[in-house]
Amino acid sequence: MAAGSKKSSDAVIRHAELVRLIDYHRQRYFVDDSPEISDAEYDELERELRVIERDHPELVTESSPSARVGASTVETFSPVEHRVPMTSLDNAMDHSELVAWGERVVKGLPEGEATAYVCELKIDGLAMSLRYENGVLVQAATRGDGRVGEDVTANVATIAVVPKMLTAPEGVVIPEVLEVRGEVYLPIDAFERLKAAKERENVERIAAGRKPEPVPVNPRNAGAGSLRQKDSAVTASRGLAFWAYQLGEVVGGPVFTSHHQTLEFLRSLGFPVNPNIEVVDSVDAVDAYCARWQENRHQLPYEIDGVVVKLDDLAQRETLGFTARAPRWAIAFKFPPEERTTLLRDIQISVGRTGRVTPFAVLEKVFVGGSNVEMATLHNEDQVRLKDVRPGDTVVVRKAGDVIPEVVGPVLALRPEGLEPWAFPSVCPCPMKGELTRPEGEANTRCIEPGCPSQRDQRIIYFASRGAMDIEGLGEKTVFQLSDAGFVSDPGDLYSLTVEQLLTLDGFASISAEKLLTAIDGSKSRPLPKILTALGVKHLGPSASEALALAFGNLDAIMNASQADLASVEGVGEVIAASITGWFAVPDNRAFIEKMRDSGVEFGNLEVSRLPQNLVGRNIVVTGSLDGFDRDGAERAIKDRGGKSPGSVSKKTDALVVGAEPGASKLTKAQELGIPVLDEAQFVALLETGEIPG
Repeated sequence: MAAGSKKSSDAVIRHAELVRLIDYHRQRYFVDDSPEISDAEYDELERELRVIERDHPELVTESSPSARVGASTVETFSPVEHRVPMTSLDNAMDHSELVAWGERVVKGLPEGEATAYVCELKIDGLAMSLRYENGVLVQAATRGDGRVGEDVTANVATIAVVPKMLTAPEGVVIPEVLEVRGEVYLPIDAFERLKAAKERENVERIAAGRKPEPVPVNPRNAGAGSLRQKDSAVTASRGLAFWAYQLGEVVGGPVFTSHHQTLEFLRSLGFPVNPNIEVVDSVDAVDAYCARWQENRHQLPYEIDGVVVKLDDLAQRETLGFTARAPRWAIAFKFPPEERTTLLRDIQISVGRTGRVTPFAVLEKVFVGGSNVEMATLHNEDQVRLKDVRPGDTVVVRKAGDVIPEVVGPVLALRPEGLEPWAFPSVCPCPMKGELTRPEGEANTRCIEPGCPSQRDQRIIYFASRGAMDIEGLGEKTVFQLSDAGFVSDPGDLYSLTVEQLLTLDGFASISAEKLLTAIDGSKSRPLPKILTALGVKHLGPSASEALALAFGNLDAIMNASQADLASVEGVGEVIAASITGWFAVPDNRAFIEKMRDSGVEFGNLEVSRLPQNLVGRNIVVTGSLDGFDRDGAERAIKDRGGKSPGSVSKKTDALVVGAEPGASKLTKAQELGIPVLDEAQFVALLETGEIPG
């Protein structure tokens, strides 16, 4: 057989396999609301299909997935034929593909015509069509396969933000027929409530000897499942929301020339239109919008997975038209995936500095959230049981932004037969094989062996970390080497290390050894709050450490204070005070303190602020970036004046300082609570006067 014929035969076989896979996964995603692969993995299948069909156009048929949208409807709901088809969008996965789309747009228009683009956040939800007749909602339908969707009117009618009857401002005419398209989604806080409720229910099921039920893995699937409930009362309880973003069929309505005019029209009729939509005049500006929201996607109270870009001029849209499945005048820029599926090879445990034992997943390597992931947290024994993940499962792995990767849950449809539930070990994995116990009423299992080398190493790592003594260059690998060589048995031994010892370790030469010793020596003058944090006392964090340092002035006074005196310090309380007195009552801990003292570590360096204490009792939250401050600098400026800068807005917040690209959830919460919102100039005035500008 000729090489060309063999290549063509391979393409036919692979094309048939891709058609089968794509149809199957569309059914799992669009109809069953139970996908077996991530969006990114599905996109890869579609992209491979399009490449084959580009090279072999004879394989393209009307039944090909490239010519169809979504999946067929389910029998639970009545079918609805869309008068105007609900098409899908082509995707751009990076800057070059976005630029290529922009060039195709310009090429398809008369030479010299100016273009403007509307950028919209791509909501990770369920596409919806709302039909109004004479201003009354008469039908709501899912996209389905683009031509026929599902009638979900009764359920959509329970969504509070969806208008049931339209009212128009003076001078605006309500069309005889108005079809509004948009996205039904489940806000993150509603998803967390639903997830927590299912986990509580599973605790009861396990206690009763029954199997746990699947826990929702993400807002999109949970939202789609909520919308397809047979009982609309269940849908009403879930807290679904809606953003309008497009017109469908319109009879007797006003004439528009641009897309952004249609959005303003929808907003005037009472439809929720996303406030982050922008009109820009170039593909470079589109790219900047995409980059900004990729970086800030987690500031939103709902999930997005990209940006939808549309040509604004409606006449230009008519000129460009459609392909078999998508408009040429729009594209979806997809963010890098934050969820993927992979094989769970094993579940192992790690031991922390306090003896806390944490299970973690050993995974088949998968690229997710911008990096390769081979391990992910499983939190504790209860979470493993509730999620019911087992070695050998295909699992969903999530890594959002800089968050530590976690296993969200198993893909039950792919579970091999005979997999046994994972059992938590009873002994520590360290050479001492200490007993693992779980105190009554606690969620965490602990190793109770005082000499556990795993605890020792983690205490040293924590001691040297940035939030504690901040010893640059002393990472995990070096600590493990020092420990294995017998050079350190506790953090105090760091101060007696020598160049000769370091030169015996892998990766060290004279210059790097001297540099590390200089960094260790420099940590001797860290302020008292840093030292207190570095001790690793249970419950004692940076905020309480600062309060104690200011109240007592030096470490000796804190060591010798009574539990009642410690608890009386604002921000400390009985639990932290009891933990501190218990820690200092252990002879080995006292000996460790004396070892540090003999090494020259300062125990009374307060770095007390000399600034006026004009923000005492004030809670000032900062969101977004400020020109004159970095993030830590703005919060430090508040604390240096006696104020507090918590990470979230609450009823106790006195003011919210808003910089560029603020967190939308914080701003919305502040507006709901009537909390003053300050710009940077007003923040500077607050720091100078202590008064919140009116």
